[in-house]
Amino acid sequence: MLIRLAENYTSTLFCNAYRTMAAEATAHVQEFFTDVGLFLFGADVSTEEFVNRFFDTLFPVVYNHVINPGPTDISLEYAECLRVARRDIRPFGNIPRKAIGEMGRSLLPSRTFLQALNLGIEVINTTDHLHFSRDCSRALLRMQYCPHCQGLMLSKPCMGYCLNTLRGCLAGLAEVDLHWRGYIQSLEELSGALSGARGIEHVLLNFHSLVRDALGQAGINGPQVSQQVNKICGPPVRKPKQSPACSLDQNKDNHGLKMFSRDSEEALSSRRKALLGRLRPYRAFYGGLADQLCGNQLAAADGRPCWNGEDVVRSYTHRVVGSGIKAQSENPEVKVKGTDPVISQIIDKLKHIIQLLQGKSFPKYDRWDLQQAGSGGGDEQISGDCDDEDGCGESGSGEFKRVLKMTDPGMPDKKNLSDVKQIHQANDGSTLDTTGAGCTAMPDYMTFMLIGLVILFLSLW
Repeated sequence: MLIRLAENYTSTLFCNAYRTMAAEATAHVQEFFTDVGLFLFGADVSTEEFVNRFFDTLFPVVYNHVINPGPTDISLEYAECLRVARRDIRPFGNIPRKAIGEMGRSLLPSRTFLQALNLGIEVINTTDHLHFSRDCSRALLRMQYCPHCQGLMLSKPCMGYCLNTLRGCLAGLAEVDLHWRGYIQSLEELSGALSGARGIEHVLLNFHSLVRDALGQAGINGPQVSQQVNKICGPPVRKPKQSPACSLDQNKDNHGLKMFSRDSEEALSSRRKALLGRLRPYRAFYGGLADQLCGNQLAAADGRPCWNGEDVVRSYTHRVVGSGIKAQSENPEVKVKGTDPVISQIIDKLKHIIQLLQGKSFPKYDRWDLQQAGSGGGDEQISGDCDDEDGCGESGSGEFKRVLKMTDPGMPDKKNLSDVKQIHQANDGSTLDTTGAGCTAMPDYMTFMLIGLVILFLSLW
């Protein structure tokens, strides 16, 4: 919606102030903002390239109607010569270079932010569908149901026993904790780069002002530009006039645009802050999950008789191990053989996106550059020494993933940015289009609130 509104502002500028060339110019405006959308959603395009292309294609139109107007239009061949020569002639002064800098600084952080949100969804979905190892399943069975065989239907596990069992079962998830904390912290830090004068809202909604300044610069430099054009392309070659008048429908898409005025620049920033505010309490979610489960519902209260895996006792006497894979070597309840390869892959992806969020891969434009950011998916080397007997080899199989995916062939249709869709991928490889559908109903568990928040933010974006 932000892109559409910025496009509307820029097209309106031509219709109000340069009606004779508005129809030609608005076609180039539409192409420019289509490129903006393609870049934001991950297409392999360069901000420098599409900003330069916009001013290249705009120059023949401006020359024909502002710098050297005539009763007839310039020929297509002459227009092509002007397009190619624009960067040497520099009719718009330093405005194109300024636009390249502003777009590079604002669009790349926003693109990375969207990319990071999608990875967050992937982490939550993937960890939700991990399978327990055999040792873990047996330990859970012994903890929860073996007392029933002795008629101890109401007894609960001792706190230490519960912690050892669940910390062993969730040791892989605990390894995600450090990187999940870094992920949320990096999201918060990047959020500052998305607001203010360098933020995407401000830059896109004020792009029409840059275009207005560029047109004014071309008018001021008109005589010098004409001399340079004559040297490079020769005198104008003209054809019968075909330029139609302005036909921009001011009411087009007004239903949506009314909901997104300039006040929404602050509203979108507030939504980002609200999203991060809801994520912040879950920074330590993966590291503290075993403690939360035991403390909130599974284990007996301190001082109460409890089940220790063999009998009802006053207290659990074995050592309570810490969280994480390394700490499980001395776990008396669960045998943990190694990191699940799926967990290792998630950690690799989180490391990569944290680097992108922190701008470490982009040396120019302060912390942000025009280099293209990879998604961090698909090429990571799976590590860990977990074998099939543990059940790790099947971890994540048949999982239900929610991803932001481009329609064929990997990017939205050039004419319709609404082709960017949310796709549900089923076990058999088929896909279900759920554009605008939001989050599907899932088990009542705190992780799924995060999924809902991120999907909501993407739909608002």
